[in-house]
This record gives sequence, structure tokens and C-alpha cells, in this order.
Amino acid sequence: MAEQIDLSNDGGVLKEILKEGEGSETPSDGCTVSCHYTGTLLDGTKFDSSVDRGEPFEFQLGKGQVIKSWDIGVASMKKGEKCVLTCAPDYAYGKMGSPPNIPPESTLKFELELLGWKGQDVSKNGDGGVEKYIVTKSDKKKTPNDGALVKCHITGTFEGRVFDDRDVEFNIGEGEEYNVVSGIESGLEKMTQGEVSRLVIQPKYAFGADGNEQFQIPSNSTVEYVVTLNEFEKEIESWKLDADESLVQAKMFKDKGTNYFKQDKFKMALKFYEKCQAFLSNCDCAVDGEAKNLHISVYLNKALCHQKLNDQDEVRHACDEVLSKDPKNLKAFFRRGQASLVLGEVERALGDFEKAQEIEPENKAALNQITICKQKLKAYRDQEKKVYRNMFAKFAAADYSNEPKPLVDEYGYNTKFGEWKDEERSHSMTKFEEENPDLIMCDNPVTEVLKNM
Repeated sequence: MAEQIDLSNDGGVLKEILKEGEGSETPSDGCTVSCHYTGTLLDGTKFDSSVDRGEPFEFQLGKGQVIKSWDIGVASMKKGEKCVLTCAPDYAYGKMGSPPNIPPESTLKFELELLGWKGQDVSKNGDGGVEKYIVTKSDKKKTPNDGALVKCHITGTFEGRVFDDRDVEFNIGEGEEYNVVSGIESGLEKMTQGEVSRLVIQPKYAFGADGNEQFQIPSNSTVEYVVTLNEFEKEIESWKLDADESLVQAKMFKDKGTNYFKQDKFKMALKFYEKCQAFLSNCDCAVDGEAKNLHISVYLNKALCHQKLNDQDEVRHACDEVLSKDPKNLKAFFRRGQASLVLGEVERALGDFEKAQEIEPENKAALNQITICKQKLKAYRDQEKKVYRNMFAKFAAADYSNEPKPLVDEYGYNTKFGEWKDEERSHSMTKFEEENPDLIMCDNPVTEVLKNM
């Protein structure tokens, strides 16, 4: 009998290896594993088998989706390994069993084959772009949140070459300022203090189409990082604060966003303006006061950021929000007008510029934009008239070409070649016309004597 390994240290989960697996790596918590299994009672009665169904079974390891013995046993296996797990009731279905096939207090045997696994998907969009594999597990439970101050060590590799190896301290959400890719930030939010994890990061969450000249990373490259989370301090969460405390935090984030805006880092600025909004949600922005003024200021700044990023729809959305709180905000009308003009909605833009001019009649920028809009509308209407003129001329020409042509001209001569048809004659066919079917005799006294010649 082959050696049995006590995986639970109490005899509750015993493993007997039937076939060694490949390499030394084993799946970690959060990985999606794929395996084949056959389950039997101790008397050999088979109660379930993925092999018989011809379809591998998949589950997320360490998340309680299967019985305890499976989470323990599969975590110990290598790719391609085959083993038999003997599972005591406490690590299987316990006192209740699983009717009708598994009686209460049953010890079970599972023959398992680990086919492979994928890392835990920790990408922001859940698209598999960042896969996490735990190298060293931590006994801690808390994880950093967006904005948390983290102290970590990162080691980046590409095709086996180490291109980045350093300690780094930053706030999650600002990694770009420290040449830390977004995939690392996503991974850190799923790590606990003291944990070491390997992250496989697709281009979208790494260096993208541009690559990285400093690190010699080509365009659209998948990279790997081993990340050690040494320490972190969570950012204050808005729901824990009252209105006054939230207003203080909102001001801080607004100032931070404006600082990034002044550096032309518009995407980073937007992140902090959105955080400012999150804290303002605890304040009453509907009544006049500091919170309302801050709300309006932040949305005007957001409109400017989106304008710089050429996202005109978002510009208009931000301006709409300002005007919902301040219906006579000149800047909101002006920026919304600019966005509509870029989108080619000239009449809508003109309306906004005219409202801006009503609020401040001497505003030269608004007057200038009104002139531009009117010129564009005139040019458009002139072009439209020209198009319609040409179109109607073509229709008239087409109608004329479709008019029926006369069979004889003003002198009575045939206007087309070929035989005359009966319906084209004004009299019965004469002997002369029978001998000359392409001719017809005119009805007049001079030709009357010739008809029967």
C-alpha cells in the first residue's frame, strides 16, 4: 500500500498519490481549478463521477464551494497529479450525509486528477486581465482599499528577465505617479498584510500598446510581478463620517485633484474629483452653503478635465449637474455650448452661448461663439439650398426625359426608324404601304391618289 499523507494533521483527510504531477507549483486560494473525480463509499459503491459524464469539474479553491477535504486536498496537488483522498465525515458531509446517495456519518473516497488551474481574477472589470497566485499565504484578514497607503516590494519580469525590483510606497489609485501599473493596484486590493503573490498582468492593465522604454517592454506585452505587501493603512471610508467630517475630506480630495489638473494629469484629477463627490454624498448639497459651492466647483472642474480628454458627452453631463444646482451658471452654459459645437450640434450650442450672453451681456467669449455658430448655420443652410436646387434640377431633367415623344414632327415626317405599327396609322394600310412597311402615307389630297397605286 502506498504511503498516505495526513493533510489535516488529525487523520481527517488522507492523500495517497497514484501519479506524480508536473513541477512544484500548486494552486492557491482563489484559483479556479479543473479536475476529474470519482467518488465512492468505503464499500466501493460509486455515487458520482465527472469521468463518467465526460466533463471536468471546476470550482474556486478555498472559497467554500466544495467540501472541506477538497479545498485541503486539491491545494496540495500539482498539475497532472492523480491521488485518492480518504475523507472523514467532518471533512465531507458530516452527520446529515447527502441523501439519497451518501448516508449520514460516511467516510468517502475520491479519486482525483488535477487537470490545471487559472489564477484568481482580480481585474477591475472581471475580464481575466489580472490573475493572482498566492506564493506565501498570510493569516491576516484585512485588505487595502482604494486610496490606502501601501508599502510593498515589487519584482517585475518579462520573458524571464527581471526589469523592475524595488520597494515602493504610494496610495492606491496614484500608482501611475510611481511607475506602478494598474494591475498591481488591483492585486494589492485583494492581498493581506504579509502576503506574497504572483500577478500575471495582461497589456490592458500593464504597459498597453505603448510598452515601456525604460523597462524595455514591447507593445502589448503580458508581464508578471511578484508583490509583497509589507504594510498598509486603509483610507477613511465616507460612510463612517458625519457631514462635517465628510466636508473636510471632500475639500482635501478636491485640492488634490486640482493639483493634478495643474500638472495636465487629467485622468488622475478626475479620480480625486470623484472621491470628493463620494464624501459630498454625506452632505446636503441642495441648500446654499459650502457643500453646494464645492459640489458645483468640482463638477465644473470635471467638465474641464473631460474637455481636455475630448470626452464631450461627459462635459455636457457635468455641466447638466452644475445647472441642476445653479440654473444661471455662466461657465456651465459656456462649456456645454463648446462641447455641443465640437459634436456638431450647432443650434444646441448657439442656445447655450446665448444663455451665457444673457447672464453676462458683455462677455466677449460668448459673443464670439455666437458669431461663429451663426456663421456655421448660415453656411450649412446655404449648402442645403444648393443641394436642393441641384436635386430639383435633376428631378426636372428626369421628368422631361420620360415624356412621350411625338411619332411625327411638325412637317408630318416619322421621328423614328423601323416599321409603323397599326396603332400609329390614321387609316387602313394601302397597297403602297404594304409593299413599303417602313413608310406611311400622309392624309392629304395630293397623296390620296397614290394610296392604291
